[in-house]
Amino acid sequence: MTTPYERFLESKAQEGSFTGFDPVWMPPFLFDFQRSIVEWNLRKGKSATFADCGMGKTPMELVWAENVVRKTNKPVLIVTPLAVAQQTIRESEKFGIQADRSSDGAVYVGINVTNYERLHYFNPHDFAATVCDESSAIKSFNGKRRAAVTEFMRTQPYRLLATATAAPNDYIELGTSSEALGVMGQMDMLNRFFRNDQNTSDMKRLNRHSPAEGGPSNAGWRFKGHAETPFFRWVCSWARGGRRPSDFGPFEDSRFVLPKLIEREHIVETRTIAPGYLYPVPASNMAEEREERRRTIQERCEKAAELVADTGKPFVIWCHLNPEGDLLEKLIPDAVQVAGADPDEAKEAAYEAFVSGQSRGIITKQKIGGWGLNWQHCAHVVEFASHSFEQHYQGVRRCWRYGQTQDVINDIIVTEGEKGAKDNMQRKSEAADRMFSMMVTHMHESLKIESGYKFNEEVQVPSWL
Repeated sequence: MTTPYERFLESKAQEGSFTGFDPVWMPPFLFDFQRSIVEWNLRKGKSATFADCGMGKTPMELVWAENVVRKTNKPVLIVTPLAVAQQTIRESEKFGIQADRSSDGAVYVGINVTNYERLHYFNPHDFAATVCDESSAIKSFNGKRRAAVTEFMRTQPYRLLATATAAPNDYIELGTSSEALGVMGQMDMLNRFFRNDQNTSDMKRLNRHSPAEGGPSNAGWRFKGHAETPFFRWVCSWARGGRRPSDFGPFEDSRFVLPKLIEREHIVETRTIAPGYLYPVPASNMAEEREERRRTIQERCEKAAELVADTGKPFVIWCHLNPEGDLLEKLIPDAVQVAGADPDEAKEAAYEAFVSGQSRGIITKQKIGGWGLNWQHCAHVVEFASHSFEQHYQGVRRCWRYGQTQDVINDIIVTEGEKGAKDNMQRKSEAADRMFSMMVTHMHESLKIESGYKFNEEVQVPSWL
């Protein structure tokens, strides 16, 4: 029998508390590393899986949810981006797991699937657990979606987050995941591991003005001295992350080898120079970048149409502006545009037509269709330059993912004025690589740390106690 002090020490161990349960059902279709992840998530009770695109997060979510249903005899809700809900239903049918889609708040026995836009129709007390697919949707500290999802899951005993891009802009975005799981609040996390040069926790005040507008030159958060390693150890106490099976343990990678990604940059010459200039120059702020983006719509769209015109193969073009999508649709007759104003049913029908081969290409924005969809039949991705690493990564990964059999071409169209966007994208990409590397390091390290402490001598308790 352990003493209260030993239990206190055990609670401070690296792996944190386990409030879940042992698996009650583990199907044979999961790979060995997937079984390991699902087992760990079930025992944790409230946890996150930051696994790369194509590693099977959907079947892992379904098996996790089915275990909770069988253990509690209560329904489980899986929340996904819009177009992914129907794909999740197809995956459940493929693996023989009963799941029903609900868009109006109706609750079915077992697993229910809905999209984030419909969450407000549901009562959290009807469910034993919630799974957030593509949980980077709640990364924004001030976002309405983050607040709604966090509040929805607040009293549920079992919770699971899953995404390939947990913190696409900065490590501090991991705080919203931690708060949704009930591990530690966003502000508590910031004050424990980070600091900013303004010595304040007020995020609104910190980010109100950019340097160009007279704000602080370094308004970001940075690690406190010697806090980086403790931070990632803490993250590994409630999350598992990796980009290949061997990242999660002694598992074989041979079945998860990606084909080549061929990145091609196309610099488009602008036909109309910005007022007051004799030749194109890099934009110095976001306002100038936006102005150039609108001024070069014709040139950039013509280049995109040229790249996909004579290939005879499926393609995806990611745009940023409505006029870009409208022009591309005119320039490429065998492509279908999915616009934000389209009804949800029309969007899903367009995605289905693209997957089935009824349309050769699809044109849309990353924020509309860039998350969770499986488009391994397509190996050509065209996009315009952007500051968003998450949108770029997720957009490419719709096609360049495990299960893809062809080399994937990623054409990036930029203008002379968008050099700042390219540099910013590279910085975020390096930060994302470092995050996964640190998580893998400390996940393996935690496997070697015992959950308790063993002493050679008995603790001497003072007589006055």
